[in-house]
Parts: sequence; C-alpha cells; structure tokens
Amino acid sequence: MIHTTSTTHTRPTPLTLGKYRIAAFPRALPGGLFAAQVSIASGQGSASTARVIRFDSAFPTHDAAADYALAQGIDWVQDTNRQAARPN
Repeated sequence: MIHTTSTTHTRPTPLTLGKYRIAAFPRALPGGLFAAQVSIASGQGSASTARVIRFDSAFPTHDAAADYALAQGIDWVQDTNRQAARPN
C-alpha cells in the first residue's frame, strides 16, 4: 500500500498599512524548511509599484516564515514613513 501525504498552506491575508499593501509569500525549501519573502505594493494601474524582498533565513514552518515576512514588511513601511516625515 502506498501512503501519500499532502500539505496545503493557506496564503496569509495581505494587510494594508497606509498606502502600502503587504503580503507574505513563504516558499518551501528542500528538506522541509521554508524561506520568507514579502511583497510590498502601492499605487494602482500604471502608477503602481511593487517590490519583493527575499530573506536568507530558513524557518521550520510555513507560518513562521509568513510571520517573519509580514513583520519585516511592516518594519520597511514604518521606516519609509519615518524617512518621509523628516524635514530636509
């Protein structure tokens, strides 16, 4: 008898922080670990911009990678907002 297992992961819900949409996209690595990556997007249509940040660390679970990616995305947005608020 052949037994197979499948693991399905739900994609975390993107969150909106000001004008930015932050979405985690963990990906499976060989050996059962997960890599974290986050998409940070703003704008609409032809005026939209997006960046994807990939991280070197490996995480034991899909959720751990997603949590890390979202936290890093939030930090990036907060840093960007702080820099924009600084007087020149």
